[in-house]
Amino acid sequence: MNRAVHSAPATRPRRAPRRRALSLLLGGVLNAAAVGGAICILLVILAVAMHISLILFRTGSMDPTIPQGSLAVVKEIPASEVSVGDIVTVDREGRLPVTHRVIGLEDTDGGATRLTLQGDANPVPDPAPYDVTTVRTVLFAVPGLAAPVAALGSPYVLGSVTLAVSALVVWALWPRRRDDGGAGAGVEAGTGTGTKPDAREAEVPAPRSEAT
Repeated sequence: MNRAVHSAPATRPRRAPRRRALSLLLGGVLNAAAVGGAICILLVILAVAMHISLILFRTGSMDPTIPQGSLAVVKEIPASEVSVGDIVTVDREGRLPVTHRVIGLEDTDGGATRLTLQGDANPVPDPAPYDVTTVRTVLFAVPGLAAPVAALGSPYVLGSVTLAVSALVVWALWPRRRDDGGAGAGVEAGTGTGTKPDAREAEVPAPRSEAT
């Protein structure tokens, strides 16, 4: 009895693990971007509603209390509420703000408060006192965060992060051809169709001889 020969069904390489890894990477990046955006929104709200902002320490004038490279969270308050021993940030016209410790204060005739400041690492007080109505007092500081925060503010870093996230989003949403794992499973060798032949067609009986 003759039988038709069937070839093994064609199989396609599995891409699920690779796509799963890329999906996890995309999800992680998008989650990180969402967290970063939420933090930025929170900082804006705090800055507007509670007058809280950030200060980067690029020098070591407040060592060892606040080391160089620290990130400090400061809050704006009236200068009249300052006490000797407080660490405050004072704005200077035409120059960068200075953050030092208050070692002396007095009221002025114009309603401002005159502060004498000195850095903890400096041997002498600042050259001149500051007449101010408001200052920013240091709530707390975190060492080592100044450089990363300054880098995040760079237009090159922001542009690179934006392009990378955009590329991942486009890749995730780009239409793809659907992989059908069963495609070709029923394709017979030497045939152009994917239909499985009937059993009656696959088995051809041998011819019989009639008795004479």
